[in-house]
Amino acid sequence: MLTLRSVSPAALALALLAAGPARAQEPADPHLALEGVETPSSLDWVKAENAKTLPALTGDARYQGLHDAALKVLAAKDRIAAPSFVGTSVFNFWQDADHVRGVWRRTSLESYRSADPKWETVIDLDALAKAEGKNWIWKGADCRPKTHDRCLINLSNGGKDAVEVREFDLTTKTFVKGGFFLPESKQTIDWLDADTLILTRDWGAGTTTDSGYGMVVKTLKRGQALEQAVEVFRGEKADVSARPHVLRDAKGNRVVLIERATDFFHTKTFLLDDAGKATLLPIPERSSIRGMVGGDLILTVEEAWNYEPMPSLGRNFPAGSLVSVSPKALLPKPPSSTGDIVISNDCDPCTIFAPGARQSIDQVAVTDNRVVAVIYDNVKGGIRSFSDHGEFGWRGQGLPGLDNAAVSIVATADAGDQVFYTVEGFITPTQLKLADATKAGAETVKTLPARFDASKLQVEQKEATSKDGTRIPYFLVSQKGAKPDGSAPTLLHAYGGFQISKLPVYDPLIGKLWLERGGSYAVANIRGGGEFGPAWHEAALKANRQRAYDDYFAVAENLISTKVTSPRHLGAYGRSNGGLLMGVALTQRPDLWNAVVVESPLLDMIRYTQLPAGASWIGEYGDPAIPAERAWISTYSPYQNLKAGVKYPLAYITTSTKDDRVHPGHARKFSARLADLGQPYMYYENTDGGHANGADPAANAKRWALHYTYLSRQLMDH
Repeated sequence: MLTLRSVSPAALALALLAAGPARAQEPADPHLALEGVETPSSLDWVKAENAKTLPALTGDARYQGLHDAALKVLAAKDRIAAPSFVGTSVFNFWQDADHVRGVWRRTSLESYRSADPKWETVIDLDALAKAEGKNWIWKGADCRPKTHDRCLINLSNGGKDAVEVREFDLTTKTFVKGGFFLPESKQTIDWLDADTLILTRDWGAGTTTDSGYGMVVKTLKRGQALEQAVEVFRGEKADVSARPHVLRDAKGNRVVLIERATDFFHTKTFLLDDAGKATLLPIPERSSIRGMVGGDLILTVEEAWNYEPMPSLGRNFPAGSLVSVSPKALLPKPPSSTGDIVISNDCDPCTIFAPGARQSIDQVAVTDNRVVAVIYDNVKGGIRSFSDHGEFGWRGQGLPGLDNAAVSIVATADAGDQVFYTVEGFITPTQLKLADATKAGAETVKTLPARFDASKLQVEQKEATSKDGTRIPYFLVSQKGAKPDGSAPTLLHAYGGFQISKLPVYDPLIGKLWLERGGSYAVANIRGGGEFGPAWHEAALKANRQRAYDDYFAVAENLISTKVTSPRHLGAYGRSNGGLLMGVALTQRPDLWNAVVVESPLLDMIRYTQLPAGASWIGEYGDPAIPAERAWISTYSPYQNLKAGVKYPLAYITTSTKDDRVHPGHARKFSARLADLGQPYMYYENTDGGHANGADPAANAKRWALHYTYLSRQLMDH
């Protein structure tokens, strides 16, 4: 028998491929060794690739100017300090040139609303990392309810999703000696009460799913060691995860939910009672519980729900609806001694809002007395506050916004009905508003200063027709008065997956580094996203994945046919699932582009489930272990579809060593395959930052300067 030490990467690949009949005829993967995240051979390969790419891009005369402009934007001290509520205080995590890793700080609401808030530093992450000799990256805080005096601080080593968790005292501004401490893991934690946590994590052998997430939920009391935690729920290894969720409302109601995600989109939701019994709730598996108001659960249903507590009685809720329902309406009913049917005048469950065909609900939050939702109509956002009127149902009123804008809920108060939200447009700087959700008005608390000159820019919403006749909307930000001669350097961005919408947001980096320098920017709202609700997403799921790619190509062809640009001046950009889109754009339609930025991508879709955390995305892409599904995944998997004899545009492929969500092996192997074929490419791997690229402003400035130096060389130079 061969040992792992004695087998070569190619031989190991052959052994793996021969494990099942569906794989027996496939060639070995010659670059399998590059999946070793931090093996010496992989890191040597990365070092060699970086040594080729960095001098070429940083040596460009434009690089330093782009870097300095990006750093000025990212480290500007007049940015809007994004607020969050902890008790009655406003907290913010802040990074700039003086606070590279960042500071977690607080002030009063009154002070925050002023032009010059007086901030008090609570945690200095730069000082903490220096004192401990660790590469700490901030991943947020979870503060205990009611008292809001202690928080669980999430610290990541280099930006990974896995975090170390420590209890912190907000009064003394110190970590609690002997307090809760949870070693590094991908973990989900909630406060059950002031001295008890309910959580899922890697507890040891047999406690994580195939996706690498926890499947065992336990309670942990103050003073207990991890091994003393008490199991209250166990999922299955094939699940994505099992995670707890504790909901509370202003009336003192509390429910403990266990969400067992059987795939990325389907979740079985259980109500955990005080005795530890978990009861499956009869809500759609494609639904999301958003909070609780007045004892009612607030959820969005992503599939049609026919609620039938008894024969001949029922309520129908179309996919995409926002719904309220009391837990008692979902629990099994004891048999009636009289056989009488009692019907309440109150609707329970009840529709709060049902979107139309070209509408979608993007965000939902709850306050003490209201449900607040961001609703998009043809990819243009608004915000509404809904109140419960008992037997008359829910009624909504709009809160102030902007035309043709993106809207985002930022924070809601721990007590009361205050809500922070932003409104912005492609060339309209972000405004932060504060509203009382029980009233009609809102105060503009902060406005971001203009970061680029937009006086010569225009924004249009257009449509392209996809291969199957579907109308695909897209936004185009372009130079006023530009001649339609195909010469405009144009960057086309899209995502097309996981029901994530691409919205008209104000991006200072695109504005300063691209638009202000004469470029145009297009955003395609392709299927697979959430722009028009669940149906828009489901249209490009699994076997129908090619529709998302056809939509993207249709927008590119529309930009070319209307002479906004031409293949010589058209570039493509996407990351993560959008990086997969870029790999497909490169392999299926190399004729459309002269630049393709492939960032943090999935590219080997035949092996994606075998790389962390790939198995969690089977609900989106399908399972290559199933022959029928492997067949249609093989038709587009970029790594396997690179071919000899095809001329590919020069691609820029980039990822992070610390990315524990989308494995860096995807980008590495794809680049190595291009090298095998003698094709041009540029590769850069950042050693920190993780999937979110959240290391620090300086690292992000370098990242974006590299992107736009490459794009300038490919699309602006003649």
